[in-house]
Amino acid sequence: MTRTLVARTDGRGQLLLEGQAAAPDGPVDLTIMWAMHRGFRRDLENFVRAAAATPVEDRATWRRLYARWGLFSTILHHHHTGEDAGLWPLLLARVDAAGDAAGRATLEAMAAEHAGIDPLLAACSVGFARLAGTADEAARSALAADLAAARDHLGRHLQHEERDAMAILQEHLQHADWERIGEEFFEPAYSRGDLLTLAAWVLHGLPPDALARMREQHHGRVLVAVWKLVLRRPFERAERRAFRYA
Repeated sequence: MTRTLVARTDGRGQLLLEGQAAAPDGPVDLTIMWAMHRGFRRDLENFVRAAAATPVEDRATWRRLYARWGLFSTILHHHHTGEDAGLWPLLLARVDAAGDAAGRATLEAMAAEHAGIDPLLAACSVGFARLAGTADEAARSALAADLAAARDHLGRHLQHEERDAMAILQEHLQHADWERIGEEFFEPAYSRGDLLTLAAWVLHGLPPDALARMREQHHGRVLVAVWKLVLRRPFERAERRAFRYA
């Protein structure tokens, strides 16, 4: 089926960040989605490097890495849960109404790929917990392998989503649909304090053009200002301590 996408009305097109496979144009501004994907890629690369280089006897750093892994895995879990509960069901209803069998197959693959990632994340959690408690070279080797597998599996999933699932989204949703999904299925997973932590995680290291786009999002101007004035320094300090060997 040939997909005809409607360009964004502001004429700028979608944000395209390093490592992103595609940015299908259309009526939905996916800036936040692309920034989240960048954060997942960034973190897994950092964890892979840290697992290989952090001395097994450095308990303090492994405890920080374990806590930082908890932040990453919680954000990814909420992201996938929101997609599974809100985004994919709405899109499935829309593609079925349009008789789009290929679209249905792509969306079903999204949920299946989520299920394949979960065991890898669980194995990584076990490895970090082990190394936070004891110097175990075998556990470090297993963790390094699990992290690399998680990075590669999630990377393939993100590419598939960026190229194909988001093209389907742009064909079948309007920006009002996207905002409603966020309000109903993504935002309720976070307390107000959690949202500030999420903002710090998303904004960390974003290039200037992406940061400018983030200011235009819902509450974006306030969040970027709070990030610069309050959140950035402590978050970056904690990042340096956790990923000191990465």
